[in-house]
Amino acid sequence: MNLNFSDFLPAQIYHLMTQTIIPRPIAWVMTDSGEGNYNLAPFSYFTAVSSNPPLMMFSVGKKPTGEVKDTVKNILDTRQCVIHIASKDDANLVTQTAATLAHGESEVAINNIALSDFEGFAMPRIEHCNIAYGCELYEIKEIGDVPQTLVFVEIKTFYICDDVVSFDAKNRIHIDADKVNPLARLGGGEYAGISQSFNIERPE
Repeated sequence: MNLNFSDFLPAQIYHLMTQTIIPRPIAWVMTDSGEGNYNLAPFSYFTAVSSNPPLMMFSVGKKPTGEVKDTVKNILDTRQCVIHIASKDDANLVTQTAATLAHGESEVAINNIALSDFEGFAMPRIEHCNIAYGCELYEIKEIGDVPQTLVFVEIKTFYICDDVVSFDAKNRIHIDADKVNPLARLGGGEYAGISQSFNIERPE
């Protein structure tokens, strides 16, 4: 089957892309709405961009009303966010934080998510997440007719739970992907974990 995207509406293209660009990592992004309220939302259009500077990017659509989502509004206001890597065990909680709430209502508070101080960063992090990145806004770009907002952030500090860390023969940090058990996004309401990881040596 060959498909010509010019024959499809944007919603249909989204449906096809999200079912075939799989699995996708999830950026579980927390931002500061002010007065101690933290917004938390998942985004699966998410990837690493570069290592020097250390940049990541996630893509944010609009609310059903056409308004800018709180994640973008908050990042523009504070220029900070914390991106977490959720585990497979968090699948239901991640889904709950995707609900559209009024600005200032906190997914963290509504879902009773415990936070912890993030050493070296102004915002807290989700206490139980194995991986968290303290990030500052690097650049925002808007693309398309809607438009879609591409948020580029620079990693300033990085939390890794000791339980998922070991050191290899060269004394480099090794992250055990099986222990992280990251949650991945598929199409529709589908999620996935990872099967047991394996290693293949790259050629010289």
